[in-house]
Amino acid sequence: MENGGIEEADDALPVPAPPNGRRYRPVGSSDSAVIQMTSMEPGSSSSASIDAVVKPQPPRNLKPDANLTIDPSMREGSPDDHATSGGSQGDSKLELFGFDSLVNILGLKSMTGEQIQAPSSPRDGEDVAITIGRPKETGPKFGTMMGVFVPCLQNILGIIYYIRFTWIVGMAGVWQSLVLVSFCGACTFLTGISLSAIATNGAMKGGGPYYLIGRALGPEVGVSIGLCFFLGNAVAGSMYVLGAVETFLDAVPSAGLFQKSVTVVNNTLVNGTETAGTSTISTPSLHDLQVYGVIVTVLLCFIVFGGVKIINKVAPAFLIPVLFSLLCIYLGVFIAPRHNAPKGITGLSITTFKDNWGSEYQRTNNAGVPDPSGSIYWDFNALVGLFFPAVTGIMAGSNRSASLKDTQRSIPIGTLSATLTTTAMYLFSVLLFGALASREELLTDRLLTATVAWPAPAVIYIGIILSTLGAALQSLTGAPRLLAAIANDDILPVLNYFKVSEGSEPHAATLFTAFICICCVVIGNLDLITPTITMFFLLCYAGVNLSCFLLDLLDAPSWRPRWKFHHWSLSLVGALLCVVIMFLISWSFTVVSLALASLIYYYVSIKGKAGDWGDGFKSAYFQLALRSLRSLGANQVHPKNWYPIPLIFCRPWGKLPENVPCHPKLADFANCMKKKGRGMSIFVSIIDGDYHELAEDAKTACRQLDAYIDYKRCEGVAEIIVAPTMSDGFRSIVQTMGLGNLKPNIIVMRYPEIWRRENLTQIPSTFVSIINDCIIANKAVVIVKGLDEWPNEYQRQYGTIDLYWIVRDGGLMLLLSQLLLTKESFESCKIQVFCISEEDTDAEELKADVKKFLYDLRMQAEVIVVTMKSWESHMESSSTVAQQDDSHEAYTSAQQRIRTYLDGMKETAQRERHPLMENGRQVVVNEQKVDKFLYTMLKLNSTILRYSRMAAVVLVSLPPPPLNHPSYFYMEYMDLLVENVPRMLIVRGYTRDVVTFFT
Repeated sequence: MENGGIEEADDALPVPAPPNGRRYRPVGSSDSAVIQMTSMEPGSSSSASIDAVVKPQPPRNLKPDANLTIDPSMREGSPDDHATSGGSQGDSKLELFGFDSLVNILGLKSMTGEQIQAPSSPRDGEDVAITIGRPKETGPKFGTMMGVFVPCLQNILGIIYYIRFTWIVGMAGVWQSLVLVSFCGACTFLTGISLSAIATNGAMKGGGPYYLIGRALGPEVGVSIGLCFFLGNAVAGSMYVLGAVETFLDAVPSAGLFQKSVTVVNNTLVNGTETAGTSTISTPSLHDLQVYGVIVTVLLCFIVFGGVKIINKVAPAFLIPVLFSLLCIYLGVFIAPRHNAPKGITGLSITTFKDNWGSEYQRTNNAGVPDPSGSIYWDFNALVGLFFPAVTGIMAGSNRSASLKDTQRSIPIGTLSATLTTTAMYLFSVLLFGALASREELLTDRLLTATVAWPAPAVIYIGIILSTLGAALQSLTGAPRLLAAIANDDILPVLNYFKVSEGSEPHAATLFTAFICICCVVIGNLDLITPTITMFFLLCYAGVNLSCFLLDLLDAPSWRPRWKFHHWSLSLVGALLCVVIMFLISWSFTVVSLALASLIYYYVSIKGKAGDWGDGFKSAYFQLALRSLRSLGANQVHPKNWYPIPLIFCRPWGKLPENVPCHPKLADFANCMKKKGRGMSIFVSIIDGDYHELAEDAKTACRQLDAYIDYKRCEGVAEIIVAPTMSDGFRSIVQTMGLGNLKPNIIVMRYPEIWRRENLTQIPSTFVSIINDCIIANKAVVIVKGLDEWPNEYQRQYGTIDLYWIVRDGGLMLLLSQLLLTKESFESCKIQVFCISEEDTDAEELKADVKKFLYDLRMQAEVIVVTMKSWESHMESSSTVAQQDDSHEAYTSAQQRIRTYLDGMKETAQRERHPLMENGRQVVVNEQKVDKFLYTMLKLNSTILRYSRMAAVVLVSLPPPPLNHPSYFYMEYMDLLVENVPRMLIVRGYTRDVVTFFT
């Protein structure tokens, strides 16, 4: 169609105003071709839109007055921009498509200088993959070198290398030291690979490993491991501080406020020979370590309070002397021995290397000096715990993820580069130190690195102090940010004190970290602190590996990491290495750390706020559910595996308060249909009306119903259906609800006791329609009469549960009675089974058959056979049993109401000259059959009142609605059945068995 035709059509047809206040105008030929996207929110500025103006060539059959103009709002720098932006949204040419919010999502509004508030909480949309608007400037951002590599290098190169590494080589020997370094290095390297894979799978907020683990394994696991990792970082800071102070006091003994000399009987095992002798070794006083350690910690906290920018300016001042000291050590090793070197330093010698090849584990005192009577025995497992802190620190860069320019590039490159660099340096150092000095020198010289360093030991002392202070600074920087990230996620209310706004420094968390660090400094024992740190770090590393393993194994659609050098098997090996190292170090420390993490997990699951971060466990549950559903197939479930899946009608009849989405006793009854809480219920409510108009109301009602189900502690799901009528809604539900064999198999609803006073026509027709739909769909039906009197879990019932077993129902009625007995409310009751038979039936034979049947089903019940006179016998007899029955008045009243209703139908049919009709369908009335049905219900009701007037609950078979009978008649039959019975379950099973004889 040409433009002229479009214009004519637009002029001819009025354009109705759309809902929600949105206004459109027809696009005429005089309009420019404009693609304009504006905000869908009311009051948003159209100046924030992007208009792509296309100047089309004039069409061949264009009207002479059809002018092509350019939207003035598109002119750059137009003075009318602001005036145009204040216009209504009706000026948008393509609002019909509803894509206006695309501008906001892609951040294109920032082109006009307009700022959009980004979500601050992970629950407000943190997982939106596209950044909303222009990102707020939150402070300086750092690259790979200063943001990741330098912090990791500073954390890894700590006190252990300088004052313990030569001692480890002397104790374990060269080959076991190589194994030790490779073992620990492999653990951190595999963890680094897993960390790289997760970090490159999307945008990353602050919190480092906590953020990664929490989003992969859920908030409970994330918080528990995150808090343990925070403690590990805080305690690691104290270890580095103690190492710096101990080195300082060794270098400057006169600075000590307290002096302590330790006399050691040096009966050292050297190459299997015990060497006797006495030497005096001076060690720093514990009180000196405590005093100076507290002072240093306070000074470092002042630097941390200055922020990341100041820390990164100070970091090179700590790192450069460290690298220079390492260079001095290697130079000293290659030129050793010098003229003043101790006798044990042989220089690089193949003989010394061979002597130190094997291990020489022995006892030492608390200072690490070999002593046969010492209290500590060292072996490979203990050395793992001592050395492992020397390879930790790989998370230092990810801890500061909020300060990185590009986390997906910086974290993998920086972390793995630092890990490989330090591991290679450790392996090279093992070979050098093993060939440098004798075993005795390696074990007794606490600062052998300073002894051999060129040109003087003072260089190493300075390097050690700056190295440890730099590592302590990184720990005191990362730990508070980790704690603040946990607090900002608003999972634990107790951590609200440590929340910080975006771009602010975590001062409260820094003070708390300093307090923990000072407490550990007061302990003053370096060898006692290191295993504790190791456990916390290993827990975090195991969490990272397990997160990557789970994500890689599940391979969800959202799992698309840019880091391709990973595999789930590597993550699994990394996690197993972490666990093995934990138990190698100390099973007691492992149990304590796991218990602490478990307690935090339990506390978070109880007290924490619920959150859904799309974690791997949810994905695993989803895939497991899909796999289980496929494995079930569409075949019938075996009776041994049959579980009731009730579909509960929440508000079918009667009015409830607006804030109560479901009858309270329906939830109590749903719990009674489960054995030990196993099973699922589907709570359904139907809203009459148009879906387009009531869709939002249905969503709100679904949320309310779901919250109410949780409040009633009933395992189930909520569904709200919008349909023109209740019958149409139920027909849709019974056909489509569920998947495969996980479809509802029992329909539960209350009996419409109010039908007579509320609505005489609608409720009977709806009630009958629902029952007929269930029969056609082969669904079982349970109708609860006396729902208001149904007991809750605290109301104990006494008496009997009476079953009036009339027709074969697959054993559903028997199963329901057994399920009732499993509840505290009915556990004191006994079951009675009433078998209804006619006069010519052998009652004793029927009773024996039923007893045998119940015995085979492992059910204990008393069997009672009740003989009932048939309708034919009643008509032949001269006396009327109904006249002697208590229900005679109800019987005669029902007969009278049915006659009156039938007379009205006949009158209407004669007046309108059509057959008998009810609710638009033709009905056939056989008055003799009506009397027969009434009599049957009368006799059954009389029997129930005679035998079960005091029963806790009565279960009776549900008669199907007679074909082509008026719905009103069926309601009269049912009313006569339930007359004067306070609590009744009317049950109809289906053709499938739900119980079985066989094991």
